[in-house]
Amino acid sequence: MTAQIEKELSSNGVLRLTLNNPQRRNALSEAMIGELHQAITDASISSDVKVVVLSGNGPAFSAGHDLKEITAARNNDDKGRAFFTSLMSQCAAMMTAIVNSPKPVIAEIDGIATAAGCQLVASCDLAYASDTSRFATPGVNIGLFCSTPMVALSRNVSSKHAMEMLLTGDMLSAADAERMGLINRVTESASLKALTQEVADKIAAKSSLTLAIGKEAFYHQQEMNLKEAYAYASEVMVSNMLTEDGEEGISAFVEKRSPVWRNQ
Repeated sequence: MTAQIEKELSSNGVLRLTLNNPQRRNALSEAMIGELHQAITDASISSDVKVVVLSGNGPAFSAGHDLKEITAARNNDDKGRAFFTSLMSQCAAMMTAIVNSPKPVIAEIDGIATAAGCQLVASCDLAYASDTSRFATPGVNIGLFCSTPMVALSRNVSSKHAMEMLLTGDMLSAADAERMGLINRVTESASLKALTQEVADKIAAKSSLTLAIGKEAFYHQQEMNLKEAYAYASEVMVSNMLTEDGEEGISAFVEKRSPVWRNQ
């Protein structure tokens, strides 16, 4: 069976994971979810990986769950309940692994990203797209509200924008996705990979320890009220200052030289 995920690691630690089932529009089948989850897990614990870039082969980044796979499961004795429950659980675990990974994850979208594919974009830390890319949570059009994509979407864009996407199922242009905050920036298709690589390289040059501390703190403090968030972030800042990289970074700035990270 052809691998669902292609992997390519650059010399400076940028790992490119490419969804590789263009015939199925990179649908998040059970197999695709499993391979992507494993790839993210492996990257999270690898000292060689600094940043992860997630892209897709073919005309789609990802069209969401594999509806043929879902339809086939309806023939089971329980009409698919056990499979549907397992699939949603596996998908949620994979999306959560992206957020919980200490490595920054960047989505590179050149095509459509719909339903769980849009959820995947929203789950990544950063997202860059070509000007021909399109985004949607169209489940409502087929009698299936995009409830799980809603979780990631509503944590990235305003409530009104999220509800408009979820209630109408309309396709969103890349320009509108940028305006709403679903993606960071739009560029021409021919320039997309270079833009993503530039950002990834810039991040990869930072202290991996500092990035891990910051990413964890960013998502954790979002769940707190203002007073709790400041107390938590202050303690994180103190701990960060006491790391070797925290000391080295400040010393290098004061001494007007480039820092030498030890990631500790």
